[in-house]
Amino acid sequence: MKILIVGAGEVGFYIAKRLSEEKHDVILIDKEASKIKRVNENLDVKALLGQGTSPRLLQEAGIVGADMLVAVTDSDEVNLVACMIARKLNPVMTKVARVRNDEYLDPNLFDRELLGLDHIISPEHVLVRTILDLIEVPGASEVVEFVQGRVKLIGLNVSKYSALRGTPLSSFQNLKSNFLVGAVVRGGRLFIPRGQDTIRQGDLVYLVAKAEEVSNVLADVFKVSQEPVARVLIVGAGQAGTELAKLLEKKKIAVKLFEKNPEKCSRLAEMLEKTVVINGDGTDQELLLEENIGEMDLVVALTEDEENNVFVSLLAKALGAKRTITRISKIGYLPIVLTLGIDPVVNTRLSAVRAILQNIRKGRVISVAPLKGEHAEAIEAEALETSDIVNVPLSRVGFPKGAILATVVRGEEVIIPKGDTVVVPGDRLIMLALRDALPRLEKLLTVKLEYF
Repeated sequence: MKILIVGAGEVGFYIAKRLSEEKHDVILIDKEASKIKRVNENLDVKALLGQGTSPRLLQEAGIVGADMLVAVTDSDEVNLVACMIARKLNPVMTKVARVRNDEYLDPNLFDRELLGLDHIISPEHVLVRTILDLIEVPGASEVVEFVQGRVKLIGLNVSKYSALRGTPLSSFQNLKSNFLVGAVVRGGRLFIPRGQDTIRQGDLVYLVAKAEEVSNVLADVFKVSQEPVARVLIVGAGQAGTELAKLLEKKKIAVKLFEKNPEKCSRLAEMLEKTVVINGDGTDQELLLEENIGEMDLVVALTEDEENNVFVSLLAKALGAKRTITRISKIGYLPIVLTLGIDPVVNTRLSAVRAILQNIRKGRVISVAPLKGEHAEAIEAEALETSDIVNVPLSRVGFPKGAILATVVRGEEVIIPKGDTVVVPGDRLIMLALRDALPRLEKLLTVKLEYF
């Protein structure tokens, strides 16, 4: 595919890197020379200096023959105008824009047809949804929902108390809980396990289970406490922090919200019904102790300053908070932060990546979710009647090494598949695959599943 990306910031740079690695034809546009220089020095893509809203520059970039335009600058207005111009220059191309301002998301004022958009990426909304999912699954470092929330993919660290330490995956069928371990991160390397592999202490495992069985699997098998969250402290009253506070109020969770800006605190105190708004710095140890940080079930660090968020989480844990969730945006920080024991970490970049990948995967792909480190993907797709995967036992299908069919959803039934499971047309398939295995998976499923 030929893809134009407007905006070479953190999101645009990473999307360009990811797509170029998948051999797509990528052209990146940005008005800042320093960002274009970074692209030229690090990526194998074409980079153009200029305004992404310039019809001349867009035509020079080859928009007429392009398949997709992705506008991810820091300006909502630039992103929207770029898509509107793209609609005029190439009506059939797919247009995706990152939009932060809630006013632009109001369908009563702006519909997608008026704006010339096929898809809107709202990272802040996805970030809040991610945090809520983590709150609902205590102990998880990552939660991804499929099939309208009926199936969950859970990233979980294996503790020394887990019943699965040293247990071969082949023995899981003897457990009462119905789940599947679909991927494992060990020593910084992610792999798709086979039956002879064993789970070790310190592993990050990705397990797939029915939504209603997740709590039992975590409590009974992984020995993870499932006590509900009752008290939350949010540091940072930006768009995400404010939206999160509103939603937690509806869930009857006691919320305290720290914000350094006194004027913003006054507005929030009037806007929020039950949240206790505190004008203060989340790194102030005395203030944290005054507000009984040790009694908090969860501290969520959501400021725009990543270093500040890391310090808030480290300090909160040191003062007795049970759990933390830390917002990190820069790619390079993620490996370092994880070595500090700060987990889970949330990242607005992932929402953009998921949206782009979902639109690049052709055919009946419903959703795509990059896994930890983005070295693998979880994919939800629909099996077509003409596919080679249907109407035969899975043991005869032969998934490539590095890929696994994790779940089959058939009507109201959720099936953790085995060798004798038979996929039928219309089934929803949830698959996990290493990035290196995607071409082989494509060869297996292409055209029949209309996968890529």
